[in-house]
Amino acid sequence: MVWSICPAFADEFRGGAMIKLANRLRGNVFIRYVAISVGALAADMAVFLLLLSSGVPSVAASAIGYSVGILAHWILSSRTVFQDRVSERGTTARTQQKAMFVMSALLGLLLTMAIVGAGTAVGIDPRLAKIFAIGVSFLLTYLLRNVVIFRSTRNG
Repeated sequence: MVWSICPAFADEFRGGAMIKLANRLRGNVFIRYVAISVGALAADMAVFLLLLSSGVPSVAASAIGYSVGILAHWILSSRTVFQDRVSERGTTARTQQKAMFVMSALLGLLLTMAIVGAGTAVGIDPRLAKIFAIGVSFLLTYLLRNVVIFRSTRNG
């Protein structure tokens, strides 16, 4: 019925073009990383805003929120984004990956705290400073995790 409205779309859909596109996007590490980052960010921001509205200083609220996001991010990224590059459980390599993941998160946390603190100090609303910090921290941690921590070993 719906197909009669747009036969060209019906042919593409039936031909599997939409399914192929969905599979291609699902296979893209960056797209998966963005998707799980949204989930981790939701946890981060919920805690940040709750603490901020409760009178917790902005830098402390951003640190606690970011820490909650770190935990969510490890769980999601090690299971859905970099699952084919995570070292086996119980190995030294896995312990090193976890340590480097935490270090990358701490670098992101320090960067977030610095940006929110500096923004607040010059009169920028902490929520706006946090949004900027999210973008900068996202790029830093993605590069570290994709290129260093979960580097592909397919060709070596």
